[in-house]
Amino acid sequence: MVTATRKPIKKKDTTDGTTRGLPWNTILFNCNCHSFDDVARQLMKAIRVSYERGMAIADVVHHSGMAVVYTGHRERCEAVAMVLEQIGLLTKVSQ
Repeated sequence: MVTATRKPIKKKDTTDGTTRGLPWNTILFNCNCHSFDDVARQLMKAIRVSYERGMAIADVVHHSGMAVVYTGHRERCEAVAMVLEQIGLLTKVSQ
């Protein structure tokens, strides 16, 4: 029996301090200044989820203080954050 061994994937540092190849995240923070309905409807616009899924995410944000609501390429994460911020939601895009 022959087994192949893989070398661990190493992070490649770039000159701007980011790490190439790792996904980016859009994080939504709880602010207690928006209703669950407001947050769910904005999530529907930002990440194209159902109202029910938006409510479930809003519940996680409310109880945990924050949640990763989208993971992907940096540009898309920033676009998601911009849509969420249109109504004053607090976000952060990070790797």
